[in-house]
Amino acid sequence: MNLPEKFVERVCCDLGPAEGAALCEALEGPAPVSVRLNPAKDPGDALLQQLGASGPVPWCADGWYLAVRPQFTFDPAFHAGAYYVQEASSQFVGRLVGDVRGRRILDLCAAPGGKTTLYASLAGPEGLVVANEIDRRRARVLADNVRKWGTANVAVTSCEPRKLGDLEAWFDVVAVDAPCSGEGMFRKDPGAREEWSEGNVRLCASRQDAILREAWRALRPGGTLLYSTCTFNRDEDEGTLERMLDWAGDEVVEAPETQVDGAWGIVCGRVGAFRTYRFYPHRARGEGFFAAVACKTPEVGGRRRMAKVRRTPFAPADRSVTDELRRWLLDTGRMRFVAVGDSFYAWPDGQAEAVGVLSCSVPVIYAGVALGRIFKGRLKPDPALAFCAMLDREALPVVDVDCEEALCYLRRQELGAEVMAEGLNLVCCEGRALGFVKRIGGRTNNLYPDSLRILKG
Repeated sequence: MNLPEKFVERVCCDLGPAEGAALCEALEGPAPVSVRLNPAKDPGDALLQQLGASGPVPWCADGWYLAVRPQFTFDPAFHAGAYYVQEASSQFVGRLVGDVRGRRILDLCAAPGGKTTLYASLAGPEGLVVANEIDRRRARVLADNVRKWGTANVAVTSCEPRKLGDLEAWFDVVAVDAPCSGEGMFRKDPGAREEWSEGNVRLCASRQDAILREAWRALRPGGTLLYSTCTFNRDEDEGTLERMLDWAGDEVVEAPETQVDGAWGIVCGRVGAFRTYRFYPHRARGEGFFAAVACKTPEVGGRRRMAKVRRTPFAPADRSVTDELRRWLLDTGRMRFVAVGDSFYAWPDGQAEAVGVLSCSVPVIYAGVALGRIFKGRLKPDPALAFCAMLDREALPVVDVDCEEALCYLRRQELGAEVMAEGLNLVCCEGRALGFVKRIGGRTNNLYPDSLRILKG
């Protein structure tokens, strides 16, 4: 499908005939392929060679371009959460948020999870990322990707932005990757061309205005606001920022400057106190992307709100259960163990109270790491525990299978029992954990989650 005629007219008007034509030509060309490695799972050089990495993404320490697009569906390392397939331009947000170790971050429009997992890696074990997705179906996909990433410092919520705005001044960083008209995806996603219209641009701009109001309420004084889209038009980018400045006024102040190498091809600009960054496919090696960053002045009135928790869905794990749970994790001194119904979870100790407040305020569909249930004093592990970067592999037998056997496992097919110990085993491929299998005599029970299994032949 050709580029929308009205879109071509607009970009040639906005950028000039030569620049507009260069952009349109780039949108008809091939899209670069890029991934971001999971530093919590120590992927190493062998994985880069296996993926066919052609060079680093210069603005992201863990980002890499690939020479060709492999079949990620058939790569066990992908299913193990060793890397995330993320478009290179969008990896730039990690550079904009700065040092967020130990901070509380809200990713307000989070699915499918590329930016969420990036923030989780940057926030570290004592940080907390609240990843919200209003659409429940997309929120389930987000939760699956969070489980596979395995950092245990993310809470996935599904609610209207207003609900999170009601947690006033509660977050150190609020990131809004706003729903947009998707012009930056025209060469990667033909469906984006079919869905584009001038009316949809106006509708998206209106939604973005409303989301930013709630994001601003949720941000603490002195905190950082990050706004991004994957579109080119001014109404959804600079125009959205200008409309925000009309009502936020002097509450918006400059963020610290982010160093940008001119060779990267990023177009830097300003809208009031906002620093802006544009990625055009004919200039930078990535898809179309717009990002802006500013801070809320520390002098804003009010204080950080911490809701009073009158009734919590959590109960502390008792001592005997805690001893069993600790057996499964490394560095358990930093973790809090709680029961939700008959299931047990672990969260970073420094953010456990925050998760409690959050769960009393908005619908939380997944948080921390699901450990599993206790039967006769022993843990029956949840599939999510296999992905956790803090899993202690001394807790159970480990069987390392080859790629072909791993794909059988990921399709939920039965594996041969002869190489496994009786009872529960951790299935790995090239040292990367994929899930659990239980041997019962001469047969095996594949415990890989049905929602994640490979359906392709």
